[in-house]
Amino acid sequence: MAIEALADETRRAIFEALATSPRSVTELADMVPVTRSAVSQHLRVLQRAQLVIGRAEGRRRVYCLDPHGIAAARDYLDGFWPVALAAYSRIVAAPGQS
Repeated sequence: MAIEALADETRRAIFEALATSPRSVTELADMVPVTRSAVSQHLRVLQRAQLVIGRAEGRRRVYCLDPHGIAAARDYLDGFWPVALAAYSRIVAAPGQS
């Protein structure tokens, strides 16, 4: 699941880097304090969570965000808005609140 995959600080950093542009494992490893091997492992977790897609470009793989997986994660989180807004309304409407 996307939330579990993004719970790790390094995976979040990789995900955020890919939000700005597609990148190779080497480029990502230069941006985070882990080895290329560790970046590859993190990318596998993000792929299983359907947050990133990898494609071959010559001899290297380039990764980018998966818009379908991100949409599914957003839809999941959007399901909580009605409950959160109702709770906020109750707090604001409570006696002694201004």
